[in-house]
Amino acid sequence: MNASNSDLAPRLRKRVCVVIESVRFEKAIATLIAANAITLGIETSPLAVARFGELLEVFDQTVLGVFVVELLARMFVYRGRFFRDPWRVFDFVVVGVMLLPAAGAFTVLRALRVLRVLRLISLVPSMRVVVGALITALPGMASIIGLMALVLYVAAVMATKLFGAIAPEFFGDLGASLFTLFQVMTVEGWPDIARGVMAQSPYAWIFFVVYLLIATFMVLNLFIAVVVNAMQSQVTEDIKGDGEAHTRLILDELRELRREVEALRASSKS
Repeated sequence: MNASNSDLAPRLRKRVCVVIESVRFEKAIATLIAANAITLGIETSPLAVARFGELLEVFDQTVLGVFVVELLARMFVYRGRFFRDPWRVFDFVVVGVMLLPAAGAFTVLRALRVLRVLRLISLVPSMRVVVGALITALPGMASIIGLMALVLYVAAVMATKLFGAIAPEFFGDLGASLFTLFQVMTVEGWPDIARGVMAQSPYAWIFFVVYLLIATFMVLNLFIAVVVNAMQSQVTEDIKGDGEAHTRLILDELRELRREVEALRASSKS
């Protein structure tokens, strides 16, 4: 009796694990998240809320209940390992925000319900790879952003001294020059700015062309190179991690079989 009772929890945990890790279950949760995202968008329409407000509220609470049950099931299955996976921690934080009261001083938190859509990131492997690559690329991106800020500052000081008197609305002071050159870096309306300056300073095109080549094309390519490199590294790590996860799964199954054999031996002796 004692042996059978002690084996009940592992068996139940294994059955729940099979369910929550199945492809059908993950697709069902993803579909529910997408449907909830649509209903949250519908709730922005006063006419829709007036006609279907109660139905939308019931669906919203039902989705929240499903997410809570799913989260509790994962915590039951993984136990201490639950918080070792950053994506599970992400889901835990998102669901925790949903459970905060949306009344009184917390009314603004109702707008945070749209965070449920972000759970698709943890469910869709391709999205996880992209987000993981972006996070991995942050240190390299920080260096590039620092370089871009330095180039922008130097160019803004030069533009203020060269074109401040010609186009004070664009280059009258350092702040205006920084904003204008940031706009130029996005290649938004820069020909109009350049032509306005060139009307009084014909050689101003040299400054704008050199600035565009450095700030836009070179820096943008550096960003792309860092992200692509991080993406390749993330894919390699995921492939390696899948192999390790498969090995751990086999070892867990072997341990489970050993426990079952020992339980059978103990029951036969009793």
